[in-house]
Amino acid sequence: MKKNILIGVTSGIAAYKVLELIKLLKNEGYEIFVIMTKGATKMVSLQDFERASGNKVYVNLFEKNFDYRKVLDKRKVEHIELADKADVMVIAPATANIIGKLAYGIADDFLTTTALAMTTPIIICPSMNVNMWGNPIVQENLAKLKSVGYQIIEPSSGMLACGYEGVGRLENVEIINKEINKLLERNDSLKNKKIIVTAGGTTEKIDEVRFITNRSSGKMGVALAEECYLRGADVLLLRAKNSVSPRYLIKEKIFETAEELLQLIKVNINDTDVFFQTAAVSDFKVEKPIKGKLSSDNSVNLKLVPQIKIVDKIKKLSPKTTLIAFKAEYGLSEKKLINEGRKKLKESNTDFVIANDISQSDRGFESDDNEVYIILKNENVKKIPLASKREIAKKIVEFVV
Repeated sequence: MKKNILIGVTSGIAAYKVLELIKLLKNEGYEIFVIMTKGATKMVSLQDFERASGNKVYVNLFEKNFDYRKVLDKRKVEHIELADKADVMVIAPATANIIGKLAYGIADDFLTTTALAMTTPIIICPSMNVNMWGNPIVQENLAKLKSVGYQIIEPSSGMLACGYEGVGRLENVEIINKEINKLLERNDSLKNKKIIVTAGGTTEKIDEVRFITNRSSGKMGVALAEECYLRGADVLLLRAKNSVSPRYLIKEKIFETAEELLQLIKVNINDTDVFFQTAAVSDFKVEKPIKGKLSSDNSVNLKLVPQIKIVDKIKKLSPKTTLIAFKAEYGLSEKKLINEGRKKLKESNTDFVIANDISQSDRGFESDDNEVYIILKNENVKKIPLASKREIAKKIVEFVV
């Protein structure tokens, strides 16, 4: 059955780029419906969007000769009908104005009334001046929308139409197209499965100001949580305070130290079907953290002691849970990396170990890409070649879950 995509176009200068997005979506067989704000029609002609979509473009909440009696007689309201038939709504470009309106439930035109009537996902694709993007009011409004389930595809950085350079450009339409497809490909393959994913690096106090940590960004763990969420799982993301955030409205709890992470695991692991131990837990902590703030006038000797091995405790806490543990190594050959993964498989009683090398700048810690080896108990190994962490997450979930 053909899926329907509703696209809201607002009066950002990037409105013309949405014509290419519609072309991409049409080529993939989707039915496209477009709503334009009155300001958007000053940027790009309504006729251009009608030709691109092949359907009527909606602008005015009240057409000429509007008669409420016809509505009462037919029980049909256009913006409600559009909201009901759409499988997803995409607002691109999304100005600061439309973001603010939606954040506060303002419905004063065709686009906002339709958006507030939607019961299926809404994707927001902001585009604006770099200073507007950085305005705390705009960021607060975006956070509010995200907290109730809107997906935000953040703008990219570059030269802006206003002459400024910085973050604010509408994200590449090919990337937006992929995100729309990913959302529409949601399935129920993991429905009724309880899954916990840990993400990011722990921090351990040196004093009340300083701490030791690692370079983990949390991107791999968050990508796994998102992939499980898109497959209908009941996902809990245990996320480090400084890690990246998920794009979707996934349940999450925040930790800083390894001890805090362990306590969150103990409280939440009951009845968990699958556990992804992706977080980079510090191997060491300061034996005796200093109270107050260390003086920088004198040298200091810190004694580091081994940290608790959280991954070794998970099967003891919940023996029936399928445990997938990550093993990061630095600069090892493929053979040695796999051998280290096999050692971890036995030591921690995991069901799978996913090993990766973090010595290269184009993969692993902080990078958007990764290359991993899935190591099984039967000695088999599956290599997933270098790809985006989102693609790696998809292949891991397909293979181990």
